[in-house]
Amino acid sequence: MEKASTECPYPGCFFCVMKEGNPGKRRASILKFFRELPSQDDDGQVLPISGLWNTAMAHPNDPEFIELGIFECMSALIWKGLKNRRWLSHDQNIYIPYYAAHIIGSYTMNMEEFADTAVHAGVVPPLVELLRGRLTWVEQRVAVRALGHLATYATTFPAVASHGEILELSIQLAMSSLEIVYSHFYQYVDRRLSYHCDLLTRGMGGVEMESRKAEEWASQLQCWSLQLINCFAFKPEFLPTICKPEFLVKLPGMWGGLVNENSPAGIGLLRTICHHKFGRGPVASCPSIIESLCNIARSSDDWQYMAIDCLLWLLQDPSTCHKVIDKAVPALVDLAEITTLGDHKRLGDSIVSVLHECVQSQGTGRNSVSGRTKELIEEVLSSKQRFKWEKNMPKEDLHIKQAAALVVKLEGNSLFSSGNISGAALKYSEALSLCPVRSKKERVVLYSNRAQCYLLLQQPLAAISDATRALCLHNPLNRHAKSLWRRAQAYDMLGFAKESLLDAILFINECSQSNDPDLSLRQNKVPDYAERLVKKQMRAAWLFREAASKHGGVHCEGDNGDIYGQESDDSEWETASESDIGDDGRDKMGDDNDVSEWKNDGDRKDKYDKPSLKGSI
Repeated sequence: MEKASTECPYPGCFFCVMKEGNPGKRRASILKFFRELPSQDDDGQVLPISGLWNTAMAHPNDPEFIELGIFECMSALIWKGLKNRRWLSHDQNIYIPYYAAHIIGSYTMNMEEFADTAVHAGVVPPLVELLRGRLTWVEQRVAVRALGHLATYATTFPAVASHGEILELSIQLAMSSLEIVYSHFYQYVDRRLSYHCDLLTRGMGGVEMESRKAEEWASQLQCWSLQLINCFAFKPEFLPTICKPEFLVKLPGMWGGLVNENSPAGIGLLRTICHHKFGRGPVASCPSIIESLCNIARSSDDWQYMAIDCLLWLLQDPSTCHKVIDKAVPALVDLAEITTLGDHKRLGDSIVSVLHECVQSQGTGRNSVSGRTKELIEEVLSSKQRFKWEKNMPKEDLHIKQAAALVVKLEGNSLFSSGNISGAALKYSEALSLCPVRSKKERVVLYSNRAQCYLLLQQPLAAISDATRALCLHNPLNRHAKSLWRRAQAYDMLGFAKESLLDAILFINECSQSNDPDLSLRQNKVPDYAERLVKKQMRAAWLFREAASKHGGVHCEGDNGDIYGQESDDSEWETASESDIGDDGRDKMGDDNDVSEWKNDGDRKDKYDKPSLKGSI
């Protein structure tokens, strides 16, 4: 039997070149390959390009290919795909512009000297053409990624900024990216381009995986656009272009970090804008942005501190303080007892200091502060003063105050159990006025109990305020399970799906990690009512919800047959009133019997449309 030949049928094949043992000969062959590839029309060119893509992803800091001309080669290939549609549609060449732009982005994401080489190799103009949408959204995604990396370096930013349309294109892409991916790919399964499907799933997918990856890539397209805009936002001369109201008002709703944990999303761009005096004016002039900043500041969002920074900078600026103070102060007062949040040390003290400066600097007339705002600030300052006084009080006096607060709290519990919710709330307020400021654990329970009362009284804003105060006092921060759940319900009452979802997820996480003996007896530690709320809010906060509404529905079902983007009856998640306080005075999760239900099954026809009165505080 004749022995099969092991010789490659393609002389000069890139993979054969890479196997060359002589380093000098290998480098010369690679250099020749990069120079000649763009002018060749042979079949099979996508194979070496995909190999280069894998290499760039695995070894982005390796200088060998940079020195041998890979950027010039990739730039020429993108131009070829843009100008020669016959070549682009032949064989599998349709993939090449995508891989070429991805390779440029990978080699420029870490090394400034590589980025400088890329700019001199002429990569920016073809990337801009892809950004314009000369091909499809898939190529736009990798183009904005590469341009974002080039814009992060001081030496290469001018080359990006010199193309004036890049900023405008990025802003438009950030606003429209989700709609583009939805309408051009997600919505109609039978119209999906095959090469898009292959790139998304590497040929191992199916409709469901393609749809999930499309959501991920749409999120990346948006957050990479925001990252590119953020590079421009550091320069005051570009702020007039960025700070258009129609764009600014959308930023708080741009998550970005949905599948990109390191992306600061729209709130990160707002923070950069608010860092500049020129940016604070337009932000302060949009009440909806201030409201969103307050909601993010009082939420479980990983970027909570960014919203707090924005509010503090706006208050410290005399030209914007009077515009935002009445909206910002209630949120910041609730956060005044935060200790450490991320890298922010003594954040609560910083908040109190800014609030104190505000009330001192505000005069009468145009810059006057409302009476309610003054009361809130004075309440915080009084609390700080109480804390100082208590340091000098005898321990016996503190114990007496603590005991008195406990007695009043128990009276509140009794009123709550009897159905007198308003009376219970007043008792918890009285107990808070008696309780020593340093008794944080007791105050956590009091605030959380009063938040439950406000829920039942249909006062969601007050419930959010008290739940937030409890979460700020709790150690660890933002981890008090009942307060998370109560704030999740309050945000749901107001229709704030994202904030409600984040709190509900964190509540479930706390349930799953609980060491409470009663809870650990359950086979499943995650309450059903919490799962139902999470599913409801995931539908409401779905990435493509707005695009689906605009384009007439969707064609992808959720886990339980729920049609994402469609309205459905979501009222069947239960409102729980878990026991915050047991007979022995300990804070506990409670067991199944503590979950609120209607007083009798006959009332269930109303389908959980309000928090239940039954259950102990």
